[in-house]
Amino acid sequence: MDPGNIESGLRRSASYARSSSSHSLRRSSRNLSFSIPPQPESDDGSESVSEAGDIGDRALCSGSGRLFFSVENAAESGMVVPIAEEGIDPIATNNVSPPVSPSIADIALKDCRKEVPWWLEYFSSLLFLAVFGILGVLLRYALQKLFGPGNIGATSDRSYMYLDLPSNMVGSFLMGWFGVVFKGQISEISDQLAIGLSTGFLGSLTTFSGWNQKMLDLSLEGRWGFAVLGILIGLFLVAYSIIFGIETAKGFQWILRETSTSKNPSSESSWKMNNFKRQITVSLALLLILAALWSMCIALEANEFKRGNSESQLWLACLVGPFGVWIRWFLARLNGRGLGKSGSLKWVPFGTLIANVSAACIMAALATLKKAVKTKDCDTVVAGIQFGLLGCLSTVSTFIAEFHAMRESKYPWRAYAYTMATILISFTLGTLLYSVPVWTKGY
Repeated sequence: MDPGNIESGLRRSASYARSSSSHSLRRSSRNLSFSIPPQPESDDGSESVSEAGDIGDRALCSGSGRLFFSVENAAESGMVVPIAEEGIDPIATNNVSPPVSPSIADIALKDCRKEVPWWLEYFSSLLFLAVFGILGVLLRYALQKLFGPGNIGATSDRSYMYLDLPSNMVGSFLMGWFGVVFKGQISEISDQLAIGLSTGFLGSLTTFSGWNQKMLDLSLEGRWGFAVLGILIGLFLVAYSIIFGIETAKGFQWILRETSTSKNPSSESSWKMNNFKRQITVSLALLLILAALWSMCIALEANEFKRGNSESQLWLACLVGPFGVWIRWFLARLNGRGLGKSGSLKWVPFGTLIANVSAACIMAALATLKKAVKTKDCDTVVAGIQFGLLGCLSTVSTFIAEFHAMRESKYPWRAYAYTMATILISFTLGTLLYSVPVWTKGY
């Protein structure tokens, strides 16, 4: 064999290895822990796919006692990070640089903990979730009214174009922007702001339980065709909404990159909530905003409650909505953890699954209660809890982000298995809790 061909082949192999390593580094922008050495995943990125939508309080720097960071940001800053991927030990290969030295990790973790105490991060996160959750409830109500029968008339309670479809589409589109493409940049300013936008605002703007309940109402009336269409069309539209959001956000990101002539690190650092003073200032401001919102809602609810109109239901929903957001945020820490000590089925986002299914079941049970009691006060309370607490406990934006990540992974069938499991379990249990009692009791 010609020595020149051998040398050329070696050069091509080395070039391919370097490009593969670089591509793997960019593609694996997931959270790593300094405290635990990177281990090869037995399921080819199943944990990171399951964590694509939300990981709850594990996203905080000191909330779980570990420091998480973006691989892309670490690479840009000159840090060398091993990537455990596709069952290959990064230390055992020659194409990947050695792991980060413990001294760098210890310094980074020390800097992370000394600036902002863990209790302030938690408190700030809860405030961001509550305030942004209320804003999500208000926008969902506004979109219902705008596209509902009273105005545009594109959606209806008696159609497969259900009332929450516009808010689910808008929330999924914005998830592509703030929960996927720009989430890293937002987290650099504040992890709490990123949590508030994605988990709080977009999670409350979209609702899975409301979607499921509308399909149950259609099936109760014998409109099974409309119910099936509502599920399929609803899934199709939100799935393409997040794709459209991601692509437009990438385009906007490219425009910003091309038009920016200079980068001033000092101006960027002035926005970061990376010290105690800034964090406590923002937390106090959010506490005042939350107190003002709740006070306003209490006053308006006291004035409107006896009327039993949609406004009275809205103000009650704003009062209880933050509790649904907080529960969903804590449940999200189960995403990517799997079952049992072995951590089997890590690709299933069990936190999101539990939140959506439980909210759908409770909403169905409350709908049965409303039909059984049939009083104006009961209707107001139940509708407020359904729209606020359960609407915020369940989410379509996180659900569809996980669906999209699974569909783009090595195992796209998981996206459809996860989706069908969520929909079938919710609809079946909802039928048992709502439709069957109404049929048998004649409510």
